Amino acid sequence: MSSLNRPASDGVSPPLDTVLNGLAHPVVAFDHDGEVTYANSSAQVRLGGWIVGLSFADVFPGHEMAFDRAASAGEVTLTSRAHVQYRGLFGAPSATGVALSLLPEEAADASTALAEADELTGLVKRNGLNARLEAALAFPAGDGKWVTVHCIDLDRFKVINDTLGHGVGDLLLKKVADRMRSACRKDDCIARVGGDEFVIVQNGVVDRSDAERLAARLVDLIGRTYVLNGHTVNIGASVGVAMIERGNSARDLLRNGDLALYEAKRAGRGRFRMFETGMDAALRDRRELEIDLRRALALKQFELYYQPFVDLSTDTVMGFEALIRWNHPVRGRISPADFIPLAEETGLIAKIGEWVLRSACMTAATWPDEMTVAVNISPVQFKSDNLVATVVSSLAHSGLSAQRLEVEITEGVLIENTDHVLKTLHALRDLGIKISMDDFGTGYSSLSYLQKFPFNKLKIDRSFVQGAEAGGDNEAILKAIAGLGVSLGMAITAEGVETSEQLDRIRDEQCTHVQGYFTGRPMPADGIAAFLSR
Repeated sequence: MSSLNRPASDGVSPPLDTVLNGLAHPVVAFDHDGEVTYANSSAQVRLGGWIVGLSFADVFPGHEMAFDRAASAGEVTLTSRAHVQYRGLFGAPSATGVALSLLPEEAADASTALAEADELTGLVKRNGLNARLEAALAFPAGDGKWVTVHCIDLDRFKVINDTLGHGVGDLLLKKVADRMRSACRKDDCIARVGGDEFVIVQNGVVDRSDAERLAARLVDLIGRTYVLNGHTVNIGASVGVAMIERGNSARDLLRNGDLALYEAKRAGRGRFRMFETGMDAALRDRRELEIDLRRALALKQFELYYQPFVDLSTDTVMGFEALIRWNHPVRGRISPADFIPLAEETGLIAKIGEWVLRSACMTAATWPDEMTVAVNISPVQFKSDNLVATVVSSLAHSGLSAQRLEVEITEGVLIENTDHVLKTLHALRDLGIKISMDDFGTGYSSLSYLQKFPFNKLKIDRSFVQGAEAGGDNEAILKAIAGLGVSLGMAITAEGVETSEQLDRIRDEQCTHVQGYFTGRPMPADGIAAFLSR
């Protein structure tokens, strides 16, 4: 066996192995009998995976005579078993055998592309990825192995880049690249195809579990804590995995990987998804829904419903929360959980949110003077520089006083661009508007948020209310949040109260307000007067 093929522990020079595997073109070593004793990473990709132990005739059928000329150390033209033509150059024979370097006749430019590395991470660039993928797929189907792509997006990378600077962001990308290398085999191709977007080509996968193991490993490794220039940084990774038999299209494979990546993000990020046939139909449905969403506002398909919240000290309705509904002419009633994330992704939430704010203020202006209206504001809306102006305009147009408007935000608002968000929140508070943190306890729940900004109200998520059985964990969480709010002088609203037993428990925990089906279901604006009269 040639020394090139020995593992490092057997004496091969690690630098030599690194150099050979870093070459864009295939390098293969044969013993004097024509048996493959070594193949670098590029050779394994282009010539069909692990070829060590095969004969020259196996790798290059019909070219046995060419090997006989190896002793003269000349140039030959060879056609591989995948029917790809190469220009081959034999090195001078040694005591252990002879080495062969290969360059595709029809793809010199592609080979050059493979050699180009991303300057920051040292990974393959997009053009190199395409060349490597085409080579991996060139072999006919039927050998029982699959070519697999892992399409990877980093979660929360933009937040790190924006808050800690591009220097820390660049260092983070380098660390991510290192962790990917540690998760992959030497013959896997790792490419950086965008700012925080990566693709890994996993060649020669035997079954689905092989791909799943690598995807799970990537999610785990990338999601572990980083310490960069004195900063503790946490991000995540969403991974879409697609498998395809050799002989198929690279374009289809990458497209399927992207579809699976979209599903991983939609499922909550920090996870992987394998491509399934139905994902294609799901994407088409999403695109149709986006088209309909763009028309919905102009066609007046949105409607606001209002759910009351009750003051426990007086058992009276203090106000209502405005909740958007979409009445689609074909699909029927569409849940906000299905269309609000899409509106945020597409930027349509700005116009929809402005309509909600104006409509809610106009409706609330017709209620008794002590009644307030609560409006949810999306994190995307908070990125806008004109949110305060929109609020002021809505109040002026409706005649509603600022003291009767309550703005509800989730913890996600405070994750990105905190300084800008805090400035906006203070501007709203200065107008006399009340600020509530919605779904407290389900997000990051950082107490630093409560220190940075004094909220008027905390709303405890319904999951803690409905699961607050005596002595359970949810009861302890409910009690802790309520006690925190009381100590900070904040009102506490418990959401999702559906039974008298839950209401009694809420009273015991010092909550100040309740909201849920037991005290009042969401209703259209024209049903509020009758509800109040009852």
